[in-house]
Amino acid sequence: MTVRSEKRKITAVLFDSGRVLNKSSTGHWFISPRFFEYVDGKKYNAIEKEKINGAFRKAGQYINSQILIKTKEEEYVHFKKFYEVFSENLPELELKEMQIKGLATDLVYNSDKYVFFEDALKVIPELKSKYKLAIVSDAWPSLKDVYEKKGLYTYFDSFVISSILGITKPNEKMYLKALDELEILPQEAVFVDDNLINCKGAMNLGIKAILLCRNKLQYFIYKLFSIGKGYEVINNLEQLKDTNVLSKRI
Repeated sequence: MTVRSEKRKITAVLFDSGRVLNKSSTGHWFISPRFFEYVDGKKYNAIEKEKINGAFRKAGQYINSQILIKTKEEEYVHFKKFYEVFSENLPELELKEMQIKGLATDLVYNSDKYVFFEDALKVIPELKSKYKLAIVSDAWPSLKDVYEKKGLYTYFDSFVISSILGITKPNEKMYLKALDELEILPQEAVFVDDNLINCKGAMNLGIKAILLCRNKLQYFIYKLFSIGKGYEVINNLEQLKDTNVLSKRI
């Protein structure tokens, strides 16, 4: 479904979560804060990196195939299976049932697994004074806990999580769910994501898209190639207000 963009006042900002507002606290999405309390660090470091990455890939294939996960309890069950697959592919770690349960518990219930970017912590409250805010993220139910612990959850008028809907971006239903809960038209919204495909999914509905590239080199490259393409490119969230991109139609 493609909607022609009309000039209307922007009243809401929709955000992706991972790599836009926050990132993994350990540098790896599936290595939670207490990972090495359950995994022997010496054994882990003795394994070739390529083999470790392969184990994470196979476990990732499993979790990515589980489209519908509505509760944290279901999330735990699936991440227990995730770490079972991980363990099966790395027998050198000699992980037992209790360790696998510990890994799954920490990944799901430890709200310190993600940390927020400083610009996000500053910009979110500032934007809230002028706009409705929403999260539109390919994630699992426990993401809400991360925002609640940081005191940020109440800033958002809509919180759309892919696994609860059973779909992922750029499926139009992800964006439409947020628009419906915010009670606004597509032309009244801006969507910020670090993935151009997801930005284009929003644009197809008439939502203004802003691509966030925190890497300086990628920023300059994408900025160059964005000319005349109908979307904005920024390097940090401060630019949402500094360059007035929220009110500028491209």
